[in-house]
Amino acid sequence: MESAEIRRRWLSFFEERGHTVVPSASLIADDPTLLLVPAGMVPFKPYFLGEVKPPAPRATSVQKCVRTPDIEEVGKTTRHGTFFQMCGNFSFGDYFKEGAIKYAWELLTTPVAEGGYGLEPEKLWVTVYLDDDEAERIWHEVVGVPKERIQRLGKSENYWSMGVPGPCGPCSEINYDRGPEFGIEGGPAVNDERYVEIWNLVFMQYERGEGTGKEDFEILGELPSKNIDTGLGLERLAMILQGVQNMYETDTLRVVIDKATDLTGVAYGAGQDTDVSLRVVADHMRTSVMLIGDGVTPGNEGRGYVLRRIMRRAIRNMRILGATDPVVADLVDVVIKTMGQQYPELLQDRKRIETVALAEEAAFLKTLKAGTNILDTAVTETKAAGGKVLAGDKAFLLHDTWGFPIDLTLEMAAEQGLSVDEDGFRRLMKEQRERAKADAQAKKHGHADMSAYREVADKSGSTVFTGYTDTDGESTVVGLVVNGASAPAAHEGDEVEVVLDRTPFYAEGGGQLADTGRIKTDTGAVIEVRDVQQPVPGVTVHKGSVQVGEITVGSPAYATIDIKRRRAIARAHSATHLTHQALRDALGPTAAQAGSENSPGRFRFDFGSPTAVPGTVLTDVEQKINEVLSRELDVTAEVMSMDDAKKQGAIAEFGEKYGDRVRVVTIGDFSKELCGGTHVHNTAQLGLVKLLGESSIGSGVRRVEALVGVDAYNFLAREHTVVSQLTELVKGRPEELPEKVSGVLAKLKEAEKQIEQFRAEKVLQAAAGLAEGAKNVGGVALASGQVPDGTSADDLRKLVLDVRGRIPSDRPAVVALFSVANGRPVTVIATNEAARERGIKAGELVRTAAKTLGGGGGGKPDVAQGGGQNAAAVPEAIEAVERLVAQAG
Repeated sequence: MESAEIRRRWLSFFEERGHTVVPSASLIADDPTLLLVPAGMVPFKPYFLGEVKPPAPRATSVQKCVRTPDIEEVGKTTRHGTFFQMCGNFSFGDYFKEGAIKYAWELLTTPVAEGGYGLEPEKLWVTVYLDDDEAERIWHEVVGVPKERIQRLGKSENYWSMGVPGPCGPCSEINYDRGPEFGIEGGPAVNDERYVEIWNLVFMQYERGEGTGKEDFEILGELPSKNIDTGLGLERLAMILQGVQNMYETDTLRVVIDKATDLTGVAYGAGQDTDVSLRVVADHMRTSVMLIGDGVTPGNEGRGYVLRRIMRRAIRNMRILGATDPVVADLVDVVIKTMGQQYPELLQDRKRIETVALAEEAAFLKTLKAGTNILDTAVTETKAAGGKVLAGDKAFLLHDTWGFPIDLTLEMAAEQGLSVDEDGFRRLMKEQRERAKADAQAKKHGHADMSAYREVADKSGSTVFTGYTDTDGESTVVGLVVNGASAPAAHEGDEVEVVLDRTPFYAEGGGQLADTGRIKTDTGAVIEVRDVQQPVPGVTVHKGSVQVGEITVGSPAYATIDIKRRRAIARAHSATHLTHQALRDALGPTAAQAGSENSPGRFRFDFGSPTAVPGTVLTDVEQKINEVLSRELDVTAEVMSMDDAKKQGAIAEFGEKYGDRVRVVTIGDFSKELCGGTHVHNTAQLGLVKLLGESSIGSGVRRVEALVGVDAYNFLAREHTVVSQLTELVKGRPEELPEKVSGVLAKLKEAEKQIEQFRAEKVLQAAAGLAEGAKNVGGVALASGQVPDGTSADDLRKLVLDVRGRIPSDRPAVVALFSVANGRPVTVIATNEAARERGIKAGELVRTAAKTLGGGGGGKPDVAQGGGQNAAAVPEAIEAVERLVAQAG
C-alpha cells in the first residue's frame, strides 16, 4: 500500500466517524518557542490548553513534522529521519479511552478490501501505563487482546506531558511484531526493534504540576474535560504494509535513493558507508523540499540555518558518492513527483521550490572546493604537529570566509580522525557578534560610556513617551551627557545629549527614523535636536547642540518636534504596513519582513523571496495599496497581551523579543501588526504610494523602495515630463514609447554587430600576411608582432589560431601576437604539435611575455593568454619570446 493511500484511508476512516479533517499546518510553527513543527499535536496545543475553543469536538489530520536533534544519526541507523508524517485523531471532551482504543483497533485490523490496513491481530502487542487498569481492561475485555500481549511500562515510556504544568496523562502504544528475524521474542518491553511502535494513544485526563524531566513532576488532579491525542507514524506503517526492512525502503524515500544511485553509479546495498550517504541524501532532500515548500529559505539563523545545514549535508554526500555535476534539480524533481501525490501544492509551487534549491546548491558548490582545500590543509598541519584537535580559529575561518556550517566542519574533521575546538570557535563567534554590536552602538551613540546613561536611568527611571498623542509638551531635564560623560550643564555651542523625564520625540527604532525638533528651557536655552536614540532600555537621549544660553540638569523644559517631518514619517510607516500585507497577499507568507526604514516621504521594505518579484506582480501590489488608501480606512493602535495579539492574527516577526504587553497597529480590515511606531489616523492621509522598484540585497532577501504623499506626486510629475520629452523625440504617443524605443535599440544593436563583424574581418585579413612573414628561429616558424591598438583579447585569440592554422602542421610553429586595448597590453601565444614535441609550451612563453609587460598570465601548452600594465614594453616582450624560442630550437 503506497503512502498516499495510507494517508487517504486514515482521513477517510475518521471523517466517516464524525471527525473534522484538518489540513496539515505549515512546518513553520505558529509558536514563538518553536522553529519548526516537531509533532502532530502542535497545531492543536491551544485547544488542549484551553486557550482557544476547538472548532469541533473531533478532529483528524496528517501533520508534516521535522525534527533535527539527531541529525548526525540520520543514515547511520534506519530509524532516524528528519521529516515524517504523523497521522492523528483528536477528541476535545468527546470520546475518551474506549472510543480511541476501539477506533485504533478497527482501522488497523479491518481488511484492506473493506477500507482498513489489514494487519493480522495476532501480530499486534499493546503497552499501557503501570497503573492504568482501565486501559488494560478495555484492550482485553472490549477489544479482545490476550493478556499475554498486553504489557505495562513505566512513566518514562508510557506517560505524556508537555514538559510544563498543564494537561498530562497515561499512554497506550500499539506495536507490531515483525518476526524472529528481527530479534528475540518477549514483546515491546524486551525488544522494540522487533516489536516496533506504530500508534500511540494519549489519554489526557490529569493536570501536572511543576517538575523536571519525564518523571519528576506531581499530578495535581483530574482535568474537568478529558481529551484524546493519538499519533500514528505514517512511515512506520508504510514500512510494514510495503513489506520492507526500514523506512528508507518505503515508496517516498526509495525513489530518491534510486535517483541518487542513477546519478552516482553507486548501488544501494553495495557497502555500509555508501548506504549511509544514500540514506542521508534521500532523507535530507525530501526534508529540504518540504521546508522550501512551506516558505523556509536557506540562511544563517533559525529555521533558515536548519534548511541550509541539511541541504549542504545532502549535496556533500552526493559528492562523496562520486557526483561531479550539480544534482539538486534531479533530486528535487523526484521528491516533488512523489510527495506531490499527498501535497499537490508542491506541484503547483514547483518553480519556486526549484529556484530556491538550485540557488543554494550553486552557492554551496562555489565554496565547497575552496573550503575543503583549506580544511584539508588545516587537518594536514594539525596531524603533522601531532595534534588531534582542529583549532577553533580554523573552524571560524571556514565559517566566516567560506560559509562552512560548523556542523559540516565537525563532520569532515571527524572523518579524518580529528575533533574540533568548539569552545574556541564559539568564543570567536561571540567576539565577532559583540564587535558588530559595539560598532552599531558606536554609530548610534558615538563612543559614550554606557554608564553615563545607566546613571541617569538609575536616578530618574525610564523616559515617558508622549508622542503617540502629543507633538509638544512640558518636561524636566533629568540628565546631560557631554563628550561621553555625565555633566551638570552645557553651554552655547556645546554638543550635548539631553535626557528628559517625558518626551514627544520618537527614538529611532523598529525601522522608523528619529524625530527632530527643539528643546527650550525656562532660562532661555535652546537645543536643536538632530537625533534621538535609546542607548540603554528606557532612556531616551536627545542629541543636538546648544544654540543659545545654558542648559542645566533639573531645568523645566518644553519639547517640540518637527511636525511636518513626523507626519511625513508616519505616512511612510503606515505605507510600509500596507506594502507588507499586499506583498504577503501576492507572494504568500514567505514574504515576511526582513527589515525596513521609514523616513520622511519615502521608505524601504526588505522581505523574503528567493527570486525577483515580476514587474506585473509589483504593479498589482502598488495598485492594491492605493486602492486601500481610497477606502479611507481608520488606523488604530491598541495595547494587549501577546496571546490576544496572536489570537487576532497580528503579524509578529520570529526572533523578535516581545514583552507580555504589545502594541498592535490595525489598518481597517487589511493589516494588523505588532508595532511601536507612529502612524497616520486614516489611510486617506497617505495620498499616494509609488513603488520605485525592487532589488536583491542578499540571498533570499529582496528590497522594495517607495515614495509616499507629495514625494510620490513629485516623482510622477517628473516622470510625466520625461515621457512628454521622449514622445516628442520619437514622434509618437506615450503608449507607443516601449515599441519605438525598442526599435531604436534594436537598430543600434544591429549596427554594433555589423561594426564588430567588420572589425573582426579586418583583423583576420592580416592572418595570411603574418603566416607568410613567419621567420625561422632555430628551425621554428615564429610569427610575432603587434596588431592594431583596440583589438580585443577575443579577436586577438581568433587571429592567433587562424595564423597557426595557416602554417604547415609538420613545421614547428609559434604564433605570438600582442595588442593594446584600453591602454593595457594583452598577448595570446599558440604552438602547434610539432613545436610542443620540441618542448615549446605556450603557457611558459606567455608567463615570460606577461612578466615583461608588468603583469601575469598562463594557459595550456597549445594556447595561452596574458596581460600587463606597461604598454611601452610590448617590443621588449616580443624579443623575450623570440629568445626563448631560439633557446628551445
